[in-house]
Amino acid sequence: MATQIFLNLPVNDLNRSIEFFTKLGYTFNPKFTDEKATCMIISDTIYVMLLTRTFFQTFTEKRIIDAHNEVECSICISLESKEAVDEMVAKAEAAGGKIPNPATDYGFMYQHSVADLDGHHWEFMWMDPNGMPEQQ
Repeated sequence: MATQIFLNLPVNDLNRSIEFFTKLGYTFNPKFTDEKATCMIISDTIYVMLLTRTFFQTFTEKRIIDAHNEVECSICISLESKEAVDEMVAKAEAAGGKIPNPATDYGFMYQHSVADLDGHHWEFMWMDPNGMPEQQ
């Protein structure tokens, strides 16, 4: 069995988050969806569990940060082209996401970021593996 990744994120309004990510083209596994959580499918091996803040808090004694003001991680997802990166960021902005920085083009790599409705930092990137600079 391939290693799977389940990223867990606290959200303020689960239904609103589902609506936001649906507009970006993501789907959800109904077997792992209820009023407290949903399982967003990124790929065959990568999933994002969107959990209400109250439910998320049951997994930790630490304080949950406000991702609008603090950052704990940046979630980076590769896409098939520069155009796909721009399309995803445009969808996110149209759905209510915020664009914190302009796109960055390194020639062999292109990336653009968005903050979702809860302030979580998402990077969408495309990379040309044949164009990477040589290691020195």
